[in-house]
Amino acid sequence: RLERKSRVLSPRERRITSFHEMGHALVALATPGADPVQKVSIIPHGLGALGFTLQRPSEERYIATRAELEAKMTVLLGGRAAELVEFGELSTGAADDLVKATELAREMVMRHGMDPTVGHVVYGEPPTILLGSRTLLAPESRMYSEETARDIEHAVRGIVQNALDRAVAILTLNQGA
Repeated sequence: RLERKSRVLSPRERRITSFHEMGHALVALATPGADPVQKVSIIPHGLGALGFTLQRPSEERYIATRAELEAKMTVLLGGRAAELVEFGELSTGAADDLVKATELAREMVMRHGMDPTVGHVVYGEPPTILLGSRTLLAPESRMYSEETARDIEHAVRGIVQNALDRAVAILTLNQGA
C-alpha cells in the first residue's frame, strides 16, 4: 500500500491558499445563478491542488445561458480576486482557474456564438474524417482571417476580464461585512 505524501506549506502559502479558497466561496455565495458551495478545503490534495472549493449544481442542466456561464467564470476567478484584494498582488495559485475560465470564454465565443462582435458563427470546429467504421479528428485548421482571430482573442480576454472585475467588485463591496 502506497502512502500519499502530504505537502507541507509554509505559513505564507497557507495564508494565500486560505484567502484564495475563501474568495471562491464568498463570490459563489454572492453571485446569482452560481452553484451552491458544498465544501471548502485548504488541505493540499493531489499533484497540483493546494486547496479546493467544491460546488454542486442543485439540478442537472443540459443547457447553460450566457449569464450562468459568466457566473461560473466569476466564481472561478474569485480566488484570484481575493488574492488581489487582500494582498495587492497575484500568485501562481490560480493557474488552473485561469485555464478553465479561458476555455469557457473561448467556448462561449467560438462554439456558442455568445459574443456580439464576433457574431453567431462557429469558429474552429475540428473537421471529422471517416475511415471505415472509425472516426478520426483531423488537426484543427483555422478557417478564419487574422482579423477574426484578433476579434476572438479580444472577446475572450474581455469576457475573462469582466468576470475577474465582477469577482473583485463582489469581494471589495463585502469586505469587512
